Amino acid sequence: MTASSSKRIFVAAMATETNTFSPIVIDRRAFEESFYAAPGMHPSTATLCTAPIPVGRKVCAEQGWTLIEGSSAWADPAGLVSGPAHQGLRDEILEQLKAAMPVDAVVLGLHGAMVAQGCIDPEGDLLARVRDIVGPDILVCAELDPHSHLTAKRVAASDFFVVFKEFPHTDFVERAQDLWALVVDTLEGKITPVMSTYDCRMIDVFPTSREPMRSFVDRMIALENTDPKVLSVSAVHGFMAGDVPEMGTKMVVVTDGDAAHGAALAEKLGQELFANRGKHMMPSMDERMAVITAMKPHDGPVVLADMWDNPGGGTAGDATVILHELIAQGATDVAIGTIWDPIAVKLCMAAGEGAVIPLRFGSKSAPMTGDPVDALVKIITVSEDAAMVFGESVVPFGPAVRIALLDGDGVDIGIEVILNTVRAQSYDPSLFTALGIDPLAQKILVIKSTNHFYAAFAPIASEVLYCSAGKPYPNDPATNPYRFVRDDIWPRVENPFAKED
Repeated sequence: MTASSSKRIFVAAMATETNTFSPIVIDRRAFEESFYAAPGMHPSTATLCTAPIPVGRKVCAEQGWTLIEGSSAWADPAGLVSGPAHQGLRDEILEQLKAAMPVDAVVLGLHGAMVAQGCIDPEGDLLARVRDIVGPDILVCAELDPHSHLTAKRVAASDFFVVFKEFPHTDFVERAQDLWALVVDTLEGKITPVMSTYDCRMIDVFPTSREPMRSFVDRMIALENTDPKVLSVSAVHGFMAGDVPEMGTKMVVVTDGDAAHGAALAEKLGQELFANRGKHMMPSMDERMAVITAMKPHDGPVVLADMWDNPGGGTAGDATVILHELIAQGATDVAIGTIWDPIAVKLCMAAGEGAVIPLRFGSKSAPMTGDPVDALVKIITVSEDAAMVFGESVVPFGPAVRIALLDGDGVDIGIEVILNTVRAQSYDPSLFTALGIDPLAQKILVIKSTNHFYAAFAPIASEVLYCSAGKPYPNDPATNPYRFVRDDIWPRVENPFAKED
């Protein structure tokens, strides 16, 4: 640490979420299509895992400190990151750090579930290399997404992590602010952060929009505010589509110099999560029952979530199982956002707005996503650069087109579909308005997301239905064909703590 009161802090971001079962490889272009900013070029608004950069600007300006910005990159979740993309981004950031030396701290925006070709733990690899550059006494910390893998390598290389508490992730800016508050207090000598972790030995899904996780998150926040020894409490949910050895749920407690207190609290909270295993997941139904329920009279639109064809979980977002069921049951006043099909988008854009063409779309990416749809369609709207919002972030999903399905006589059957080119889950109703669809005028809104949609869609929904349709995503950890996930973890075994009882 430098002797003067003026500090030099390096900040950068490298993030994506890897579904190791997904066939879609993430290359450099995928990062650039989703989000990439060269040093100093990050916008003033935060973008999920890059939030430490704009938040850090404000903090360092207030402190009179120097912030050295490295690159920031985010790719929408998919399969493995290509070796050249991973190594290129990693080395780019490391070279920027070397050029910035000496520094008093390194603050990173990471996701935590990245897996690359030839590297099963890219975040651990990056953090270890950062530690090698700065040495043992310089502060190294990061903000993480809860759907991550808390590996021993990452913990060993870092002073502390702060993790989003909410799922849907509505709090990524707040958690970046928490992270920076700890950085400031550490560098000013007010605290000595010590990180304790606990392995819950379970695989589950933890939506915080419902019980029992809602109360658990509220209690984590209360502990931070009432326990003078506790600086931060985080639950790392894990990511069940990441087939890696250290996958699973973990607790993280950061205390002010009291590792024993942190370890005891992490274990206590971790055992509470384990006691509620299997009770956290949203209740779901199959596509037939979901459509039947959605077609019943409602006062306002029904939001039907295709929860496992979620591009935010690394799938393609091109499944058609629910669409085929809607057609079979004669549903009307339906808008679907979105089905990913770049080829179909190009065909529609070539034909132009107002054209009527035969079109085959959807279900190109993987088995168990349904059959392609063959239909006569009318092209209603064409957008060269469609985008929606997610909190303060702007999420691109275009070029995109809005099509209406017609019957054999050219009559509109009452179902419209947004086809997109850039994969993105359905975060917000602005997804529909971007293509000229009024979401409040629909009887049924079909979206592709597991739970991130909830905060923005629930206020306009008469009912929210979670539909488990097909199996584009490995959604049963008891039977998923893992190769690397350990066997002593629930639900692969009933009680992984039995040997200790």
